[in-house]
Amino acid sequence: MPVKQNKKYLSAIMQSAHQRTLELLQGLTDRQLIGPESPILNPILWEIGHVGWFHEHFILRKEHGHAPLLDRGDQLYDSIAVAHSRRWNLSLYSFKEITYYLEKVLEKCLSRLEVGLASERDSYLYQFTTFHEDMHDEAFTWARQTLSYPSPIFHHDTHERNFVRCIKTAPLDDGDAYIPGGRFELGARSDSAFLFDNEKWAHQVTVAPFRMAKSPVTNAEFEEFVEQGGYKNLALWSEDGLKWLQEVEAEHPVYWRHDKVNGWRCRRFDRWINLPPNEPIMHVCWYEAQAFCRWAGRRLPTEAEWEFAATMKPSPDGKELLKYPYPWGNKLPTPDHACLDGFSLSCIPVDCCIAGENVWGCRNLIGNVWEWTFDTFNPFPGFTPDDYKEYSKPLFGSTKVLRGGSWATRSRYVDGKYRNYFQPHRRDIFGGFRTCAL
Repeated sequence: MPVKQNKKYLSAIMQSAHQRTLELLQGLTDRQLIGPESPILNPILWEIGHVGWFHEHFILRKEHGHAPLLDRGDQLYDSIAVAHSRRWNLSLYSFKEITYYLEKVLEKCLSRLEVGLASERDSYLYQFTTFHEDMHDEAFTWARQTLSYPSPIFHHDTHERNFVRCIKTAPLDDGDAYIPGGRFELGARSDSAFLFDNEKWAHQVTVAPFRMAKSPVTNAEFEEFVEQGGYKNLALWSEDGLKWLQEVEAEHPVYWRHDKVNGWRCRRFDRWINLPPNEPIMHVCWYEAQAFCRWAGRRLPTEAEWEFAATMKPSPDGKELLKYPYPWGNKLPTPDHACLDGFSLSCIPVDCCIAGENVWGCRNLIGNVWEWTFDTFNPFPGFTPDDYKEYSKPLFGSTKVLRGGSWATRSRYVDGKYRNYFQPHRRDIFGGFRTCAL
């Protein structure tokens, strides 16, 4: 079970997530709240109902025996019971009704918390359901990007008032970082402050020495791949990647277009801008990352290599390597460490976040863009599902692992051991990658 948390913290993160959800809905018409039917999106109006239902189901009803707040909640918002294709054809509650429902759920959840430390059980459930809302908030954000909706506007609350865009830069040294490798624990220990079920359990693995890029692949680097015919050179693509390439007829990243006057441009929400050369490539799928690596004579890091780089550093006496939550150590992320929490409204140049470097000189391991790894998402030894049994298990074997978080990921839950996972064709998410030497 996680470390016990106090009422003030649990209340703050729940209210922060609720505020972000409402901000992501601002300015959208009734039509936009439904949106077009898509295999990679949900109707936003359905999804916000699901977020409230999730809090209510696990905290109020399942744990504390409350009666349902909605007559048709289970029939509408249980994501396991309601097939994705049906979600556009349901008789949903109105925007006004469902936002009122979210307010009532929040109010009742907060009223249950007692002054002082919550129980271990409540500490887990309140954090997990809030982090679940955070994940949907990131999905709402990339949905606005996918659908060319205007950029959201995020306001700082008192809990986040110091989390602003990093503006400090420093040149990255040329060449790869040499990472010595060694034997370490991959995954989460039972005494972790909080853990997700797919992080269970820590187990010893050996990582051979390797060389890793000091930053994610940039737009400028990926532009060279495009210009040199990377999407046309079929030899660069795996069998599955080639099927994807031919199916979607991709010739460049999904939100790029070429302008004879300005060169390559990219879309940010509903605006087109000149391609920022020193920002990480974003919105590329695993197949695109793999093709780039073949073209560049590089490879994606394994999941174990990535976690080693993001969590290991020498002990104070330099005699051994110790594991920490973040590449820089134990300190919680600030804007000097990582681009997180959405306030930048996009990624930032890779030479920012100097304080976030690991001991070997790798920057942006946390935040900016999710980083595809080579590995398929599979359970660690000793895995057992937690309360939300479908959180991880149904995706084992069919998705690829991403690590590190993006500019839109909340800093309160992402760290060096957090495992994200998506199908290899997904490029709507805020995903990029870094490479390793062969």
